[in-house]
Amino acid sequence: MRQRGEAPVRIANCSGFYGDRLSAAREMVEGGPIDFLTGDYLAELTLLILWKARQKDPNAGYAATFLRQLEEVLGTCLERGIRIVTNAGGLNPAGMAMRVRQICDRLGLQARVMHIEGDDLLPRLPSLLEREPLAHMDTGQPLREAGIQPVAANAYLGAWGIVEALEAGADIVICPRVTDASLVVGPAAWWYGWKRDDWDRLAGAVAAGHIIECGAQATGGNYAFFQEVPGLEHPGFPIAEVAEDGSSVITKHPGTGGLVSVGTVTAQLLYEIGEARYLNPDVVTRFDTIQLEQDGPDRVRVWGTRGEPAPATTKVCINYVGGYRNSVTFVLTGLDIEEKADLALRSLFAGIGGREAFEQVDVQLIRTDRPDPPSNELASAMLRVTVKDRDPAKVGRAFSNAAIELALANYPGFYVTAPPGSEDAYGVYWPALVPRSEVQEVVVTDDGRTIPVTQPPAGEASAPVEAPAPVPAPRGPTVRVPLGLVFGARSGDKGGNANVGVWARSDAGYAWLAEFLTEDRLRELIPEARPLRVTRVLLPNLRAVNFVIHGLLGEGVAASTRQDPQAKSLGEYLRARVVELPARLLADVPEPAASQNA
Repeated sequence: MRQRGEAPVRIANCSGFYGDRLSAAREMVEGGPIDFLTGDYLAELTLLILWKARQKDPNAGYAATFLRQLEEVLGTCLERGIRIVTNAGGLNPAGMAMRVRQICDRLGLQARVMHIEGDDLLPRLPSLLEREPLAHMDTGQPLREAGIQPVAANAYLGAWGIVEALEAGADIVICPRVTDASLVVGPAAWWYGWKRDDWDRLAGAVAAGHIIECGAQATGGNYAFFQEVPGLEHPGFPIAEVAEDGSSVITKHPGTGGLVSVGTVTAQLLYEIGEARYLNPDVVTRFDTIQLEQDGPDRVRVWGTRGEPAPATTKVCINYVGGYRNSVTFVLTGLDIEEKADLALRSLFAGIGGREAFEQVDVQLIRTDRPDPPSNELASAMLRVTVKDRDPAKVGRAFSNAAIELALANYPGFYVTAPPGSEDAYGVYWPALVPRSEVQEVVVTDDGRTIPVTQPPAGEASAPVEAPAPVPAPRGPTVRVPLGLVFGARSGDKGGNANVGVWARSDAGYAWLAEFLTEDRLRELIPEARPLRVTRVLLPNLRAVNFVIHGLLGEGVAASTRQDPQAKSLGEYLRARVVELPARLLADVPEPAASQNA
């Protein structure tokens, strides 16, 4: 068993979302030495899922799959001194802590289980609204003017509750809605005894936490150049070896699948970010200062990260029920696709009061058909119709029946991908900021005591970071090729916004990318973005350009009617667009790694 303070502290991840690989905890505990096992189970959408579960069972509200993982590794973790930190507590960390204690009793094991409270602002929302507007972070509308009834309101907590629990002797720390990176920052800060104003150290730990929070995405999962990644059928999960100065090495257990490279780490750093100043409740991390270098096979050193004082506010995730929705996808085959779509739509809505009978109607004609098709499937297009309304009867049986009644009385070749179901309640995400002074975070120990958590001091931002000297963008003959032949991309959701980060593999490639891929150019390449506000951030240390497309996902993931509501594929779509590229940049094209996989 290692002693606290020994460097580096080895912090492993075993979950990137609620539903991730069940065997990952066992693989991380048995695959090699670690000091902490962490798991991230929460997203804005997950909180809504947990709220729905709690409507059926008041004792629910946590990520139950964590309990199954825990049973497999608990004895080994206690024997080896591996501490466990997770946000699987969700909306009910006390309930999760109780279930963990029941598992300990059943297995005959002694473990100190503590949980954190204070993120749940819903009971205090009426009084809070008397002092704070809780304005929507994108639209600016104050919550009190929105005329909505929130069902959940959870502030993003930081790392210091985790530190206090570990200081009190916790073997297992059950967290509610802490930030994803806090699962790494807390263990590292406790291990080394960092202070609340060790901004650069904390920022380095935030960078490490952001890299490993999504599990195997840091080890080759969802990687643009996936052909380079050996063993992607079953990649290992990541480990952050955090040093006392806040730098880290990202790695994985030996012999596991996947790849840890500057590319895979860059991709994950660009995932779901906005500005270069990345706000966390404990520190503002300057993503434009992060340096990466390969430190050996499957080892990437992350260093140079600078931090600024913690912000005076923290984000609060407010969810409310927006209404009900239903959808059906008609398959249109062969000739006259547009006329068939028009007939289907006219007929569908004629029987249910017209489009105006619903609060929202979304129609997407997806042209997957080809001329002179070589197969029946390649002759087909998809007509996806989604309706929303606060009246469940409208979007439930009435809509479903109207769609099915067309089966023998409409366009030739009629069929649907699946029968329309019953109405489904959807939630809407309302991001807002709340003063940290309004958050009353406490640690609840295994003997029922509460330990107040002191927030870090706030302060002013530091001076602008000096960017490295740019190299000239390459000129000369060009070739028309897909952008992704040379450049990688990673995309994701930030509430109702989408982000897409694009990175180069050489200085010359970045110079061209930064010059070419402007906000206007992105709108040209992604037509959906043309009417929307787009912001761009240059990250020269990462050879990357990050974009936020505001409003692309509407009211957020749970309410979005896009085929890809979380914008997971947006980066790959951008990479598929054909552009005029300097021919000399083709030298950046990676070689296939078939031999590596053998």
